[in-house]
Amino acid sequence: MVFITKKRLIACVLLISLLCPGLNATASDAPSCSAACAILMDGETGEAIYEKHPDKIMLIASTTKIMTALVVLESCDISETVRIKREWTGIEGSSMYLKEGEELTVEELLYGLLLASGNDAAVALACHVSGSVEAFAEKMNEKARSLNLASTSFKNPHGLDAEGHHSTARDLGVITMAAMENETFAKIVSTTDAVVSGRALTNHNRLLREYEGVKGVKTGYTKSAGRILVSCAERDGLRFICVTISDPDDWNDHKNLYDWAFSSFRRVRAISSDEEIEIAVISGTSETVTVKAAEDYTLLLKNDDSLTYLYEAPKFVYAGVNMGDIAGSVTVFKNGERLKITPLIYSETVEADETIKLTPYEKLIRALFGDKIQVSLWRREYRN
Repeated sequence: MVFITKKRLIACVLLISLLCPGLNATASDAPSCSAACAILMDGETGEAIYEKHPDKIMLIASTTKIMTALVVLESCDISETVRIKREWTGIEGSSMYLKEGEELTVEELLYGLLLASGNDAAVALACHVSGSVEAFAEKMNEKARSLNLASTSFKNPHGLDAEGHHSTARDLGVITMAAMENETFAKIVSTTDAVVSGRALTNHNRLLREYEGVKGVKTGYTKSAGRILVSCAERDGLRFICVTISDPDDWNDHKNLYDWAFSSFRRVRAISSDEEIEIAVISGTSETVTVKAAEDYTLLLKNDDSLTYLYEAPKFVYAGVNMGDIAGSVTVFKNGERLKITPLIYSETVEADETIKLTPYEKLIRALFGDKIQVSLWRREYRN
């Protein structure tokens, strides 16, 4: 923790966006991975901490169903009843073995989609939502565009090989982040076994039974695409999402990457808008004014990383000052590299008290620089 003044500004959290530089995604101590393409992401910010050709366009097989489920959940109520049509049955590949004329809820079909990886469930859900596979695929593409996924294109809801149906490891990770925010989706993909309309379904994701902290999410395979695995794991306040594409040893690769991530990284509070600094006020209705960071930030660090902070703010100000006005800044550095500059703002208003007489020195400074000049900036450096 960083202690600054009597009220203490504690440096807390740096939130890193997908475009922000930060962790070394090709860390030399990361384990090897057999996948053609892979990514390990911070499940809260989307930042990559391990990459292997993450933006190469690839076939994605049944991991397509992550987006299928997300679009369904955003389009209809899970209690809705779906009456199965003949053309929705007998779909090539994995199946939950739907029968013409039977009725299931959307929720039951989602279990068949995500646990049994039922291609028939995918078609039934797509047609229930949009009337046809083609119309639903366009709805999937609309969702992809809303997530800014320029390398993703869908032609069907199940993931069977089709021209123009593809994505990347990074895009699959972003889709999974969005899907895991949905409570129903997260509940279903974390379920190991379920009985649905008389069918005993077992989740294809072995990691749920073999690795502590795994929360889902989806397997995939076609002969052309190879083995694909998307998973999510949580432990000790950390969440990671791992995607491997065309990986003959995907179970072990995910376990090894998670072992490395959980042992190598920590989430640090770097900047907090809840903590305040007191600054002296001259000729005000109050002798001090409080200053705080304008926003909160979180930061995922490797265990051997070091943060430093540079605070810049006035030693004193002339009244009046207004709540929300910028008073200075705090800069966060990681291993000497600047990560973020955050404004410090006044957290309250202090009006001028005209009855208070200024000293000759104060009158001179005021005459030279004005009422709100930030006199004598202090620059201090702290280490976490």
